[in-house]
Amino acid sequence: MGAASTWKCRLTAGAILWMACAAIMLAQVKTTTSEQKGQAKKQVTVERGEVVYISGNEIVVKMESGEVRHVTVPDNARATVEGKEITLRDLRVGMKLEKTIVTTSSPKTVETVKSGTGTVVNVQAPNYATVRFEDGTVERYKIPKNQKFMIDGEAKTAFDLKPGMKITATRIITTPVVEVTEQKRVTGTAPPPPPPPATPAMEGALLILERVPRPEPIPAAMTQPAPEPAPAVKKLPKTGSVVPLMGLLGLIFTGASFGVRLLRRS
Repeated sequence: MGAASTWKCRLTAGAILWMACAAIMLAQVKTTTSEQKGQAKKQVTVERGEVVYISGNEIVVKMESGEVRHVTVPDNARATVEGKEITLRDLRVGMKLEKTIVTTSSPKTVETVKSGTGTVVNVQAPNYATVRFEDGTVERYKIPKNQKFMIDGEAKTAFDLKPGMKITATRIITTPVVEVTEQKRVTGTAPPPPPPPATPAMEGALLILERVPRPEPIPAAMTQPAPEPAPAVKKLPKTGSVVPLMGLLGLIFTGASFGVRLLRRS
């Protein structure tokens, strides 16, 4: 076997051994994660506006502040108007909407503990060291005071660390996280009925038109001429009594007797 073949075999064996070691190192990585939650904070925001335009899913709302805002409403959006749930199809111009947004912020701290082997990249003794671990991460870690490192079976300090050294360490990774949730609720009122038309202002003289109702049409059966009534029997007026006549005759006879007496005396 030639020298070239021997070197190839050695390189192949070395590569296989390195891969096996890397696999063992990766298999030795241990990870533990824990969470610590803080006190949640709630923020309530109320927005009010009136619908001025509607076209499909696009609506334009004039906000209480005077701002004109364009909103794209999802098909599954819901709102409560005067106690009744409505959809996008039920929206009407003039509706007054109120959107209440409750934002909840929940802070928490996620602590991840990983143990494994890494390679020193840079050292800022005695406080910091940058290490590349077998999971591919390269981070700058804080070194606790008087921390010892076991290198080749000997305890070393941070001042003894050099780039390229292999160290075994347990990493504590603290990550602050804020979870934000948002709840939205839309309520509103229907537009008021249109006002009656305004009475125009009086100009000049005031005139009043009184319309006479038209007579109702008379049925055909009632339009035939009615038969003429029979002529009524005329009654003669009642004549005077004989008493006045007798009185008149008495006066005439009395006058005649006076005349006769006068003639005799003469």
